[in-house]
Formats: sequence, structure tokens, C-alpha cells
Amino acid sequence: MGFTIGISRGMRDIRTGSRRRSRTSDGTAVAEYTGLWGWDVVPGARASAGACSCGHDDCPAPGAHPLDFAPVLTAGATLDDVTRAWGEFPGASMMLPVGRAFDVIEVAEPAGRRALARLERMGLPVGPVAATPDGRAHFFVAPGAAADLPGLLYRMGWDDPDSLDLRGLGPGAHITAPPSDRGGLGPVRWLRSPALDSASRPPEARLVLGTLAYVAHRSRA
Repeated sequence: MGFTIGISRGMRDIRTGSRRRSRTSDGTAVAEYTGLWGWDVVPGARASAGACSCGHDDCPAPGAHPLDFAPVLTAGATLDDVTRAWGEFPGASMMLPVGRAFDVIEVAEPAGRRALARLERMGLPVGPVAATPDGRAHFFVAPGAAADLPGLLYRMGWDDPDSLDLRGLGPGAHITAPPSDRGGLGPVRWLRSPALDSASRPPEARLVLGTLAYVAHRSRA
């Protein structure tokens, strides 16, 4: 009974001002993430005017968290599997668990854009990079980066990582996947789309971190 009530609450169709994506297109995007890139996906809450579709009036992160009663669609799920499962959560956002196939290095979007251009000019390996509507950039890197981040920065000469406005996201964190809305603020978008050579095997953090730290420092100077 409790599970059924939870689903009913979480499936409230909270619409934003833009046209809601169809179940078919959502299912296709989720199937791409699970089947092509090897990422787990979980249905997430949506928000409008500060109200969260999870049904909790005191939700601390409206429209920016997984639905706690929704199943994880695991890597390898087919389009049929995804379409059937996602149909139970109309309007849900797509959220990716961090710490399994990848960790994330988060930085301010302007610094992230400049760092991305610099990394590409230097020919360094870069994985997918997403931008959130609240002005952050997410660099996908190999799992374990979040735990190693303070030590990596210290060895690179950055003994005050807090001054860089740069942080690692690891196990237990979730990010909103493009093109889902995050927090009612607008869609997450790709700055660098997933590709076969980097999405399933993102680069080690040390290969991008030096450039990210340098640009982030210059941006805040």
C-alpha cells in the first residue's frame, strides 16, 4: 500500500512552461544512456514554482533528486525494458548515479567552458561535459576521482582547493542528465556530448584536473 501511494504522489504531472517531453523520447534517451554508454539511470523528481513532484512540502532539493521509490534502470537495459519501466513515472527527470561508471568534477560553467576549449586545443582526453541551468559544469572522469581530488590538487601545488570553486562528486551523488530540467530552472545541456571513445571509459582525473584548476584559479583572481 505504501509503495502504491508513493508512486501516486511521485507521478503527479507537474508541468513547466515549456512543452513536456513525450514518454517515447524520454525512453529513447534513457535507453541510449543505459545501452550505449553503460550508465545507470534513475527517475528523478520535477519542480515547478518551487514545488517538488516528490510530494514533500519540505523537500530540501525540489526537482533535483531521485524519486526514492523508483527503481534504478541498470546499464545494459534495452529500449523495451526502459520504455516499460519509464512509463510508470510520466514526466520524471533523468538522473545519473555518480561513482559507478564515472565521477564528476564540478566547476563554474564559465571556467569550465574555457578549460574545455583549452583541453581540446591541447589534444588531451576529455569525457562528456554537461552544463546545469544554475551555472555549473560537470566533467565526467574515471570513478574514484572525488575521493582522490584533495590529494591530486595538493600534489599539483594547489594547497587551498576551496579557493578554486571546484569540487568532486562521487558515490552517493546524482546529477541530472541532459536534456532533463533541473530544479525548475531549465534543462541541463551538453557542452561536450558523450562519444564512444570516452563515455564508457572517461579519462583519469589527473589528465584534466591541472587545466581545470588553473583556469578556475584565473577566473577567480
